[in-house]
Amino acid sequence: MKKWLLALLLALALTLTACSTTEYTVRFDQASAGTSIQEQIVRSGKTLEAPAEPTKEGYVFLGWFQDAGLTKPFDVAQDQVEGDMTLYAGWDRDTGDTPADSGNDKDFSSLRSPGSQEEAYEYSAFFLPAVDGTSQPYVGDPMPYYEDGTYYIYYLKEAGDSYNHSVYLATTTDFVTYTEYDDPVLEANHNGGQDSWIGTGSVVKVGSKYYFFYTGHGNGDVLEYAEKVMVAVGDTPTAFEKLEGWEITPPSDLGQKNDFRDPQGYVDPASGNIILTITASQQGTARILKYTLSPDLEEAHYDGVIFTNDEAKNGDFWNLECSDTFQIGDTYYITYSAQDDTLWYATASAPYGPYGDPVRLDGKLFYAAKHVEDGDHKYMVGWARRSESVSSTQDVSGWAGNLAVQELVQNEDGTLALAPVQAVADSFSLRRTLPCEGGTHVFVDAGSAYNYADAFTCYESFLLKGEFTFTGEGTFGLSFDYNGRQDKNKFIVLSPADGKLSLQFNEGGTMITETAVTLTPGQTYSFTYVQEGSVGIFYIDGLAALTVRLYGASGKTIQIFAENNTVLFTSLREYTRP
Repeated sequence: MKKWLLALLLALALTLTACSTTEYTVRFDQASAGTSIQEQIVRSGKTLEAPAEPTKEGYVFLGWFQDAGLTKPFDVAQDQVEGDMTLYAGWDRDTGDTPADSGNDKDFSSLRSPGSQEEAYEYSAFFLPAVDGTSQPYVGDPMPYYEDGTYYIYYLKEAGDSYNHSVYLATTTDFVTYTEYDDPVLEANHNGGQDSWIGTGSVVKVGSKYYFFYTGHGNGDVLEYAEKVMVAVGDTPTAFEKLEGWEITPPSDLGQKNDFRDPQGYVDPASGNIILTITASQQGTARILKYTLSPDLEEAHYDGVIFTNDEAKNGDFWNLECSDTFQIGDTYYITYSAQDDTLWYATASAPYGPYGDPVRLDGKLFYAAKHVEDGDHKYMVGWARRSESVSSTQDVSGWAGNLAVQELVQNEDGTLALAPVQAVADSFSLRRTLPCEGGTHVFVDAGSAYNYADAFTCYESFLLKGEFTFTGEGTFGLSFDYNGRQDKNKFIVLSPADGKLSLQFNEGGTMITETAVTLTPGQTYSFTYVQEGSVGIFYIDGLAALTVRLYGASGKTIQIFAENNTVLFTSLREYTRP
């Protein structure tokens, strides 16, 4: 044998021997496993000695992975070790259900335009009045009242058979389905006068009588007062007669006669008196006033200003619409909506103030919300803003829309958060198979360009749940296909660096609405998203809520996106109604 061939064979033998004796260290990531697992020293090409399977309360162990993004599974019983490595535990929340292959899904293949999709939706939880002829009416400024297991949702009806925002009624026992009343409960005056338009108000019960306080809005060029507070009286919560001659006019020290509206009534349990809060403007500054009324309405006393808009902290608002006050535990709250801005609240340690600095509770697409309570739960009832043109990719600015209800949650520090109504969440009980490759988890690693991964399907109505963690400062969230062009995608965006949760159109190029949220890299957060038709609400559980409007997305894939960030979504679930 030639010497060079002998040398080659000898070298090869030595290499093979060295490889077979090379040892590698395999570590098990303690953070993901939730417990310390002893590292192993393993010869090259050999398998691991299977460690004890970790456990995590409320979760199912998915196995070990070679990366924190859970994209490369590693079978400890069969896969050979070829180098030093760290293995990461994968988990899936144990929800006790399994995916179904199909449900009662509406076919949107022939309904590609936003308008045709909107016409096909059958709204339930996000109530919309029935079509009147060819006109679609909308819900404006809800005025909720609760009695004996029934929620009475009075609202200013926009369009359809409504005359100048007359008040109509829908009732519900669960916020999932509604009974709509065809005739107006309180109609604007067809002959003109002070209540030729009806404005927001509220219902209170004193003894056996129901008082409906409302805003009478007349022609300020003809009448002395553009707005007065008026009242109607009923023996039931479904029928009212206007009390002629009864009114409250703006106090003279306001120095104006135009902005004086949205009376919110309460019965003081100690005195039996009626307390009214009224929004108004004084020298261009928004204020909320307080009145005390005798139970028979014979006396009305002006108690003064209880809240003033602070431009430096709260924006430049000329009126704080649809204000409401309520108590949770030892804390008192005042809420209001501010001209095309958002829903705000402030806290106090005593009824009707003084209040601290205001804080945003949702974005500007959840408007005119007032609270209602049933003894066990408190809810905010508002309307979800719409677009005047469903094809618009630039704004969502129309007045009135769908009814939207969210549960109020008080955190330990007294701050408020919004959560899905439990009965609404429970109505989505059919778990669906996800299009994402990981089955129940999605990993997106992105640089300066957007990166996408399929995650969910945009059904007519659905609920999403899951958890996420991230490591960078860039944005990430849910991406909805609008018209097949990526640059027109509609985003629900989480922006850790800016402390924002927002809705953006045109692949992040057009801001629609936002609210504040603080997120920390490396921490795990849970989320819930509910969508019905084109209305959705995204919750970072216990931290933030954002109401959104997404036209034209039904029947398409929902993706998770990221830019300048590394994001892992786990325990993903999608549910539809049976």
